[in-house]
Amino acid sequence: MNFDFNNPYLSTRIPIFARNVVSTSHPLASQAGLRMLQQGGNAVDAAVATAAVMTLVEPVSNGLGSDAFCILWDGKELHGLNGSGPAPKAWTPEYFKAKYGADAATPPTRGIDSVTVPGAVRSWAALSDRFGKLPFADLLAPAIDIAERGYLVPPVVQGKWLAATSLLESQPGFAQAFLPWGRAPEIGELFRFPAAARALKAIARTKGEAYYNGEIAEALARFSKEQGGALTVADLSAYQPEWVKPISRDYRGHTLHEIPPNGQGIAALIALGILEKFDIASLPVDSVASQHLQIEAMKLAFADVYRYVSEPSSMTVTPAQMLDDAYLASRARLIDVKKAQDFKAGNPVKGGTIYLTAADESGMMVSFIQSNYMGFGSGCVEPEFGISLQNRGHGFSLKAESPNVVAPGKRPFHTIIPAFLTKDGQPVMSFGVMGGNMQPQGHMQTLVRMLDYKQNPQAACDAPRWRFNAGLELNVEAAMNPGTVQGLRDLGHQLDVINDSYQDFGAGQFIWRAGDPSVEGYVAASDPRRDGLAAGF
Repeated sequence: MNFDFNNPYLSTRIPIFARNVVSTSHPLASQAGLRMLQQGGNAVDAAVATAAVMTLVEPVSNGLGSDAFCILWDGKELHGLNGSGPAPKAWTPEYFKAKYGADAATPPTRGIDSVTVPGAVRSWAALSDRFGKLPFADLLAPAIDIAERGYLVPPVVQGKWLAATSLLESQPGFAQAFLPWGRAPEIGELFRFPAAARALKAIARTKGEAYYNGEIAEALARFSKEQGGALTVADLSAYQPEWVKPISRDYRGHTLHEIPPNGQGIAALIALGILEKFDIASLPVDSVASQHLQIEAMKLAFADVYRYVSEPSSMTVTPAQMLDDAYLASRARLIDVKKAQDFKAGNPVKGGTIYLTAADESGMMVSFIQSNYMGFGSGCVEPEFGISLQNRGHGFSLKAESPNVVAPGKRPFHTIIPAFLTKDGQPVMSFGVMGGNMQPQGHMQTLVRMLDYKQNPQAACDAPRWRFNAGLELNVEAAMNPGTVQGLRDLGHQLDVINDSYQDFGAGQFIWRAGDPSVEGYVAASDPRRDGLAAGF
């Protein structure tokens, strides 16, 4: 096809209203989820089927070597699942310093020594076991079909694929898997992934056990050894995802729930706890004053998160101490409404992708995220089964004083975070915003728009965003009002206005409960920054 895929016109999406909904960043994945619901499955069945398809249709963000997290409402209560994998048993600071030099501060960004145990596949099985209705093999049928028959590559994914090629084409297995033409695919070009089809069939047949104890585990260990890595069958076999109790914080009569550390979801809770001390609704929604308060609250949150958050057993403070109301009030008092600041961590003792969501008419709601971390992750792809491996190991530190120092079997600091909103103990919204450290920033910005300014989920999703980087540095979307941009500069924010619809400003999916799901149903939104779709019936 010879279409020009650059639409020269402004386009807005409309909210979707339905009793059964799936919202993802790729239409084929959304349709796979709906297919499970139409076959008598529930929202968990839809989420697992969707997650499996997403490993194929958005390989720039996730793969069969991903980690995952989930928060779900089962109709009565919330459950959290931490599907992040640990370091191989051989990993120590000395392991990396011997290979990469005594001055190395972290494990490498790419390559086999950035790969921790992948957790997504066993997380799918755990969710299906505990909450699903359909046979596990049925959930993977759409993904197997797409892997075998292929799909036409969409515009946003293609752009990221092209950008990653020069960075990763020399990594083992990458070119064979993702550059079968000797280049990245063109928009609308058919991409097939037969190796991944083999993996998905084995995973479906064994409910994931082939991945952790069978033929795929053996292939992964063999591949790791050939590349000089440390991952073993024993590392894979020992892994189990962890059911956890979400942590939470009240905001404007609602309660936001996040997965507890080792993830960065607590950053959104801290920022909202600080913002709660201000009457932000009295300020115009896109004004300099409103955006400045949100930016400063987010900076304060990250200062503490980057200092304290790690695997829970290594943290020197607790999440409860970091979320203490008196402590957050003291942090809020540090904000100067007339000046941008570079905040440092406080002392709480005194007082860190693809996202999808599904909901069904029985009331079950699922907030699910899985990621290879930086684009295609490590860039390493096991060739027999097409396992594209994440690079979460880069999230460790090699500094002995860091709470996030690498250790055998320890989980690294994680950026991917699903979110869930309740009111008076009842479900309101399952949602998430993808994109590295943009995720808690996106959670906060979209919730402020919905709860303080009453914007509908799609409008809150569409609105221009900013992204805090470090110090006084921000990125802002090109769509942001020039007057707001200049006003923030006048307060001392160091801004770059950029136009990257994929990573820099995240991409969200939102399902808001409109009432009794069997009667009124849900309102769903999908971010225009990706190739996605909210769909329902």
